[in-house]
Amino acid sequence: MGYTLNFAAVWRNFDQLLEGLALSLGLAFVSILVGVLIGLVVAFALISKHRIASWPATSYVTVIRNLPILVLVLFAYFALPQMGVRLGKIESFVAVLSIYSGAYLAEVFRGGLLSIPKGLPEAGLAIGLTPMQIRTSIIMPLMLRNVLPSLSSTVISLFKDTSLAAAIAVPELTFEARKINVESFRVIETWIVASGLYVVTCTALAALMRLAERRLAVVR
Repeated sequence: MGYTLNFAAVWRNFDQLLEGLALSLGLAFVSILVGVLIGLVVAFALISKHRIASWPATSYVTVIRNLPILVLVLFAYFALPQMGVRLGKIESFVAVLSIYSGAYLAEVFRGGLLSIPKGLPEAGLAIGLTPMQIRTSIIMPLMLRNVLPSLSSTVISLFKDTSLAAAIAVPELTFEARKINVESFRVIETWIVASGLYVVTCTALAALMRLAERRLAVVR
């Protein structure tokens, strides 16, 4: 007996999937925003000549990049309360994804910083700019322009990582899809629609990042 597709149960609960998608985007946006700030600080520490800055930064990147994010999520939600640190489901996941994204973005930004010609900071000093002005007015704009392609891939990857929040019952897209699946027993239909929402969203994010690349591209 063949399986007959019936999307009625999924469409009845489609608003739940959209709410889950909105939460996934919110989780990704906040986490990436915080991760960018962490990544910038760590990236400058990584290329620092002072070991007191470079060693902790290198250790942070090495440890976080070699741990599965699901392990970090479960540790933050289940283990930290045993140590007296209690966070809500959403807060703990955002904290983990921010720290996780910071480690990956630090490497992206480090590559961008190393690609900047050494003569540019020296030129900035020659015209009287302070080191902070050189970083904010010369180094960071050029670095961000150079890393946009890599940044696009990282942003999309981190958005997809929000699906792991379902492991601690955060009602994002994957959690809502699993809930509909359990209630309706329409396994194939539920995951087809959920997958379609992920594909459409990731495609839109990629298009936005490509638009940003074209806007910021250097005219040659």
